[in-house]
Amino acid sequence: MRHLKRGRKLGRNASHRHAMFRNMAASLIRTVRIDEDAENAPKVAGRIVTTVAKAKELRPYVEKLITLAKKAKPHEARAEEFATTAERNSSEWKQWRESEKWQQWAQAKAPAVDYRRRAFALLRDQEAVEILFDELADRFEDRQGGYTRIIRLATVRLGDGGEQALVEFVGERDRVKARTAPTVVEEPAAEEPAAEEPAAEVEDEAPADEVASEEATAEEEGSEAEEKKEDAE
Repeated sequence: MRHLKRGRKLGRNASHRHAMFRNMAASLIRTVRIDEDAENAPKVAGRIVTTVAKAKELRPYVEKLITLAKKAKPHEARAEEFATTAERNSSEWKQWRESEKWQQWAQAKAPAVDYRRRAFALLRDQEAVEILFDELADRFEDRQGGYTRIIRLATVRLGDGGEQALVEFVGERDRVKARTAPTVVEEPAAEEPAAEEPAAEVEDEAPADEVASEEATAEEEGSEAEEKKEDAE
């Protein structure tokens, strides 16, 4: 039986795995904001390269963090109804701080603060937490799960030949699969050509000169026959 065998050990103990996933998740989230002036700035936003086994274990770790950030959005929106635009430590702000609206704001904001603290406990990176709650939560507000994807790479890692893969956030560089069948357009039936009537057969008529010569020959033969008959009598 495989009791308590869920997940990959990855050749590390529990504390080492937790630290590794914390660093990888923070690195992936920080790549959403690219500082071009930084020395090791990522070339593509929202993407890191790792091994296939680590990518499969990192994916649920990051997606649960995004779910925490999404749960905080309605509480932050509700708290905005009781917030003030006055500058901090100003007289107007102090007046708001002592009013009942501040109590209502604090009660509405408390669940969102709790979600941020839980995310910080997992990431231990304030910048990553800010990006997670301020940008990624808005990006995936209308998406129900599936915030990351894994793309295997053809090249292996130098040294040990480990299979490599990309881990990146969805929503950008998405490939649209268009597999629609080609539409069949019915062409209008071509009109059949009208059947040609057979030409009337024309009997060959002999020329007029030949007819006249044949008649003259027949008359001569007739006259000769009459002469012979008279001589015989």
